[in-house]
Amino acid sequence: MSAPRLTTIGFDADDTLWQNEQFFRMTEKRFAALLAEHGDHEHIAARLLEAERRNLGLYGFGIKGFTLSMIETAIAVTNGDVPGSVIGEILAAGREMLSHPIEPLPHARETVEKLAGSYHLVLITKGDLFDQERKLAQSGMGDLFDAVEIVSDKTAATYARIFSRHGEGPQSSMMVGNSLKSDVIPVIEAGGWGIHVPHELTWAVEHAEAPVAASRFRQVADLGELPALVETIARAG
Repeated sequence: MSAPRLTTIGFDADDTLWQNEQFFRMTEKRFAALLAEHGDHEHIAARLLEAERRNLGLYGFGIKGFTLSMIETAIAVTNGDVPGSVIGEILAAGREMLSHPIEPLPHARETVEKLAGSYHLVLITKGDLFDQERKLAQSGMGDLFDAVEIVSDKTAATYARIFSRHGEGPQSSMMVGNSLKSDVIPVIEAGGWGIHVPHELTWAVEHAEAPVAASRFRQVADLGELPALVETIARAG
């Protein structure tokens, strides 16, 4: 019995189609500098990461949750004595992140354009609804996608639901992204193809071991290599 034909391709957005983590790192450095008298950068960053992990279930992914976690961390490391001016600086940093122009990654648009005519394309991303919609609009790639899904988390059940709604199920689908934990492993668990496109910066929460033994795992150096890989997989199917 032949494998299901590849019909649908999902793309992650942040750090797959455009830069994202670098802006969090820049803001983290700015945040640590504000609290320098209470610890070095490594200490402040570790406390912030603890707060982010703790708050994911409450605030979800994205800049707004990150900003709230910075405020919480500032209160904690100063034992409640954080000046109002520092809170103001943190809020200003969050607003700047929410208005920062996007920076598309190499080969992003040309690759999406190449695949758009032959496959059903779905943008699948986590994060704040307004911010992700803003970035997609700025990217100019919105019209290339047949559907957009902004989700609270990416699990095998999430992918099964999305690819059944917008395609012929996960067995006929592929997910492309920079996060092994969110973009690759769960879609393979759901029965689809997981394509890893490494990014030089990956948030600690998204770290995971590559599922090298999985038959539907592949990795490309950048998005420019994706069309050829898709063609190879489609022919084999």
